[in-house]
Amino acid sequence: MNKKYIALTLGIVCLLLSLGISVQLKTMSTTSSYTTGSSAENKLRDEVFRWKDKYDTVYKQLEEAEEVLEKERKSATENSTEAADLEKELLNAKTLLGQTEVKGKGVVITLDDNKALVNMSSISIDPNVLLVHDGDIIQVVSILKNAGAEAISINDQRIVNTTAITCDGYVVRINGEKVGAPYEIKAIGSPEYLKGSLEVSGYIDMMIEDGVMVDIKKSNSITIPKYEGVLTHKYMIER
Repeated sequence: MNKKYIALTLGIVCLLLSLGISVQLKTMSTTSSYTTGSSAENKLRDEVFRWKDKYDTVYKQLEEAEEVLEKERKSATENSTEAADLEKELLNAKTLLGQTEVKGKGVVITLDDNKALVNMSSISIDPNVLLVHDGDIIQVVSILKNAGAEAISINDQRIVNTTAITCDGYVVRINGEKVGAPYEIKAIGSPEYLKGSLEVSGYIDMMIEDGVMVDIKKSNSITIPKYEGVLTHKYMIER
């Protein structure tokens, strides 16, 4: 057999073997990376579940402790006028801090993105003006507070002194929780005065002109849940 032919055949075989080994190594590397990634994701998911279980357990213990404390308070104030007065003051303070569920009359404002116009590719205006932003919610809440609203919630998130309302992509964070449109803002107070204050502020008209969907209704029966977080302070000194 011709030596050149043998050399050429061996060269082709070596090339095919090299290609086969290369493909095998790449396949093993990809599989290893996928396995490593899946393992890391599983560990992270397990860790999240563990912390959620811990949170649920601690929160349940807190609720049980509050129930026991409430029973003790009632028992202690049954035969004491002074203790009963202190209990009323404590309950009033908790209500003002947003730590109790409250009911009353007021207004319900619904702010929603104008999805009909956002989905129209032919519109020449900036689609961002058709969306509800954190600044819009902050302005509405500020108007309600200045109008004497005694309690406010947004999608059942109670607004307290420490509440932060911030933008987080296409949603808004309230009390650290992600909340999406439509935003239902409930406010307890004089229905006529709250609604009137919103209407004369000019801000509602501006949102409507921009294309944001706004609805304001007076209601004689509004329920606002309590604040579920923990109220803390860093700079106040107890005396």
